[in-house]
Formats: sequence, C-alpha cells, structure tokens
Amino acid sequence: MYEHKKKLLKGFTPKYNINKLVYFEETQEVNAAIMREKEIKKWRREKKDSLVNGENPQWKDLSLEFQDSSLCSK
Repeated sequence: MYEHKKKLLKGFTPKYNINKLVYFEETQEVNAAIMREKEIKKWRREKKDSLVNGENPQWKDLSLEFQDSSLCSK
C-alpha cells in the first residue's frame, strides 16, 4: 500500500491517480487472491461499484486501518 500511496509503482495506479483503498478481501492463499483479483477485474464497473457499496458505502479510505501496520511501509 505504501508504494501505491507514494506512486512508486508504474501502471494503473499513477496513471489514473488512484489514491484510496475502498475494498479488500483477506485470504491465506496467494493463488486464491490472484484468481479473485482476475475475476473482479473482468467485471463491469457497475458490479464493482456494487461490491464496494455493499461493504463500504461511504467509500472511505480503508488503507488508514493499516497505518501502523507493516503492510504500510517496509
């Protein structure tokens, strides 16, 4: 998340000025996470919006939950 916030990664995030984490899922399996990400990426925008609205109707930045976590910086 740190790299995304600081725009250190090339690609979608800096190109479209993405700066908030509004949805995430936890899993113990890396392959399951990758498969789920690919599944969601195939969805239309409306379906993605519905997924976020169901869990985070105000679209709050959820990365703040990890502010003191090792997930935020190295």
